[in-house]
Amino acid sequence: MSFSFSVQSQISDRQGRSGEIVTPHGVIKTPAFIPVGTKATVKSVLPDSVEGVHAQAVLANAYHLYLQPGPDVLDEAGGLSTFMNWKGPTFTDSGGFQVMSLGVGFKKVIDMGGDSLNSDDVIAEKRERLAHVDDDGVTFKSHLDGSMHRFTPEISMQVQHKIGADIMFAFDELTTLHNTRKYQERSLERTRLWALRCLDEHKRLTDERSTKPYQALFGVLQGAQFEDLRRKAAKDLGTMESSGIEFDGFGLGGALDKSMLGTIVSWMTEELPTHKPRHLLGIGEPADLFAGVENGADTFDCVAPTREARTSAVYAPTGRFNVSNGTYRRDYSPIDENCTCYTCSNYSRAYLNHLFRAKEILGSTLATIHNLHFIVTLVDRMRDAINNGEFFEFKEEFLSRYQARSITPSS
Repeated sequence: MSFSFSVQSQISDRQGRSGEIVTPHGVIKTPAFIPVGTKATVKSVLPDSVEGVHAQAVLANAYHLYLQPGPDVLDEAGGLSTFMNWKGPTFTDSGGFQVMSLGVGFKKVIDMGGDSLNSDDVIAEKRERLAHVDDDGVTFKSHLDGSMHRFTPEISMQVQHKIGADIMFAFDELTTLHNTRKYQERSLERTRLWALRCLDEHKRLTDERSTKPYQALFGVLQGAQFEDLRRKAAKDLGTMESSGIEFDGFGLGGALDKSMLGTIVSWMTEELPTHKPRHLLGIGEPADLFAGVENGADTFDCVAPTREARTSAVYAPTGRFNVSNGTYRRDYSPIDENCTCYTCSNYSRAYLNHLFRAKEILGSTLATIHNLHFIVTLVDRMRDAINNGEFFEFKEEFLSRYQARSITPSS
């Protein structure tokens, strides 16, 4: 089995640590930010550019790749890495997020506040329910053509094995913060039973496809904002064994109130085995990354850096700003004077301002390169700070300058 994890250094009096994940396609030094390549591509940039920002791995989406081009195509192509010409490690999520999104209509919102609704049957206003969950799996309608499909834990494993990522996630039900406590309890038990089925099917497929590189399977922890449920999920999956195998690592998942992010992560990591990696799903803003690292998350993925780049929002040491605003029309300095990325080394704010105002695709490309470099490098610096025993000093120095201010419209 060409998968392993080792801890290198520990943050004093915290769960945070640095380490290494070994996969068939290379080593991931942790903590690490993993860019999202939903449909086997990081939007608007070449794999060479993703490598150029020193990203160590890419995460793709099982739901989207199942619908298009289909898992058989990726399997025939030699797996996700070969198909997309990415030479490093790859992850695939299980589709659990899309089940929640299709089912309740909240789309890409994870931090939902939790105050406005309290229901067993949550649905966003003026949205159609496209997914229906039962104890065996999920029936959903394709957002592409309206065709009906069925995901069970077994089908999710079959799809992800064919996609061929180095790290996969067990199929889970992602709830919202608007669901009742009673529903959260039922959902947690459903996810626990699905996790057992995922282990069984993963073992069967691993034996059946023994000529393929080993694919690691991470169990996904839910529990919303409830401490006892989060700890129960961590204990259940952290000790779970079926068909003679255990989970190789864990996904810290679910909708959550981001003001409690560090606390919720710590509830889980305090219960999980220390010798296995933990991936915090869907988190990518700087302050949130510090909270996740400090409390024991090893890897992260989030669409925020790339999505925001496509709206002209770029990261800088003092916070994000919209480079398309009129303020930057004649600003011939780079996005960040101290940034070494391709964009900052070659282009000005004025040029990016022009590209976005002219609706040129290159604007998204250059902004994406910069944002990915900024976030990947930030987490790399956290890793160095852990190894040097200076994590809290680095955190204070960075966050004292960085303001996660809201983005203002273009003028």
